[in-house]
Amino acid sequence: MPSENIETSLHQRDQVTCPALFLTAPASNQGKTTITAALARHYSKLGKTVRVFKTGPDYLDPLILAQASGNPVEQLDIWMAGEAYCQERLFLAAKEADLILVEGAMGMFDGEPSSADLAACFGIPMAIVMDVKGMAQTAAAIANGLATFREDITIAGLIANRCGSERHAQLIRDALPETVPLLAALKRDEEVTLPERHLGLVQAEEVTQELEQRFDAAVDWLRQSDDKGLLSLPEPVVFSAPDHSYEASVVEPILSGKTIAVAKDIAFSFIYQANLDALERLGAKVCFFSPLHDSRLPQCDAVWLPGGYPELHAHKLAENTSIQTELSAFFETGKPILAECGGMLYCFESLTDLEQNTLPMLGILQGQGAMRGKRGCQGMQTADCPQGAIRAHAHHRSRSANTPEPVGYGRRQRHPAPGEPIYQVKGLTASYLHFFFPSNLTAIAAIFSER
Repeated sequence: MPSENIETSLHQRDQVTCPALFLTAPASNQGKTTITAALARHYSKLGKTVRVFKTGPDYLDPLILAQASGNPVEQLDIWMAGEAYCQERLFLAAKEADLILVEGAMGMFDGEPSSADLAACFGIPMAIVMDVKGMAQTAAAIANGLATFREDITIAGLIANRCGSERHAQLIRDALPETVPLLAALKRDEEVTLPERHLGLVQAEEVTQELEQRFDAAVDWLRQSDDKGLLSLPEPVVFSAPDHSYEASVVEPILSGKTIAVAKDIAFSFIYQANLDALERLGAKVCFFSPLHDSRLPQCDAVWLPGGYPELHAHKLAENTSIQTELSAFFETGKPILAECGGMLYCFESLTDLEQNTLPMLGILQGQGAMRGKRGCQGMQTADCPQGAIRAHAHHRSRSANTPEPVGYGRRQRHPAPGEPIYQVKGLTASYLHFFFPSNLTAIAAIFSER
């Protein structure tokens, strides 16, 4: 949509109402994604248009939630994207949706900003998802403590996950205050649990049919609860247009006439839709290729190698010498390449996978990458690139060695130690950091322009 039309669309009606619910929890691994996906599929099967958002930097959950809802899933993070950006995305979603669901990250008050901060900012009521295995009245006490910890949030109720029996549910129900109703008591059921691996959930495209079966089972799972609070739409929330449209304020189309080839397959899939949209708003044409399967690089002016799971496909990446030759030749021209996390590992001389097999990679960046089991690095950082500061995050369980001198480092949110190094060699920019392009479009345009 042209920016002038977006501006008009935003302000034809400065406010719109839409039922909305924010799924949060006291900690990670309580079942938020499973329940959010089940709700999205339940209402979608009723013919409702459901828009789902995921807080924080996350690539895998949104793909699963998009499949469950039948609509794209966007990230919301006030620090990473800015309040006006988040406000605009919610407002535009509310104009077309019958229901908005937001899945939080980590615990309810964890992070700066936290899930509670985001919910409070936009007035979205929060449902607390809690794994209640091994407790009863204590679950009610924890839920009440979360509900009363801050005065600027609204609590819709508690979703008691993994209940052992109706008696178990009744003990929790009786102990809850009237202000925190029991929305659902969900029995323990492994058939609805989503598949996982070392960095989180398995990618949706790897298990599409399995997910469909689990979504259907999860809808039945919701409907079996004696508490029906989740099976009726939540109260409408008023969403307001921002004072000025983010999309209408996009800088000049600096990348007009440029084609950017993006690596996209099951080895490289950590791609924000917002980043692709940002490239197109800057005037670029985006095309895709597969380092796993393709022998030729598309005709292009720049390449983006996003993160993913190259370590799980290192043998096949090493065997595809045709695309390696193409990418190496492209690098030698000095044209722009952005390599993030898994994309950077692919650029190194070699990669040692989880089974300690060492495979040759592109070799366009000095150094070696190696997986290291459960130890790793994660967190929000500002990437201080020579082209400008870009909001980003790190999430990896690998290490690198014998790398060149960095041109900059990530700046951590709350710690003075340097963050992830940023390398630039010829036209290549590489880092463990995953960039959020909309946070600095001018810097992104410069990275994808020839130096």
